[in-house]
Amino acid sequence: MTELTVIQADITTLAVDTIVNAANETLLGGSGVDGAIHRVAGRGLHDECRELGGCEPGEAKMTGGYQLPATHVIHTVGPFWRGGGHGEAEVLAACYRNSIALAAGHGLSTIAFPGISTGTYGFPQDRAAEVAVTAVRAAVEEHPSIREVTFCTYSDYEYALYQALLED
Repeated sequence: MTELTVIQADITTLAVDTIVNAANETLLGGSGVDGAIHRVAGRGLHDECRELGGCEPGEAKMTGGYQLPATHVIHTVGPFWRGGGHGEAEVLAACYRNSIALAAGHGLSTIAFPGISTGTYGFPQDRAAEVAVTAVRAAVEEHPSIREVTFCTYSDYEYALYQALLED
């Protein structure tokens, strides 16, 4: 059975098989978690991402971890929040499902997620947390080789959201 946990930490410090990057479509770095991961990982990550040719919302692509403690980075592009009536929840759920499937397909068993689309993309944190937990629970049922999923939060508010959802 997969263990789902929440921590409040800097995702770039986690020694897991893979961390997930809340990336933009270019995969070449940006603000927030994306920028932090690129800064810590170093130039090799940027160079490998350039070879991937970008990523569509909901999809996931993998690179090495370079100077990160995590051995791999899964890059996924979440949706921009446009009020909730434009399939945003479905695209966000696909980010989590596709990241889990990609990790499992490469024999990885521990994965850490940030809040995807909750920064500059504007997805409400409470709704995003519900989508994340629901999608991950379903995805690990399909991929039991995933032993541990960590939701890595930034704020006290986001931590409390995940804590409550995981207690259900």
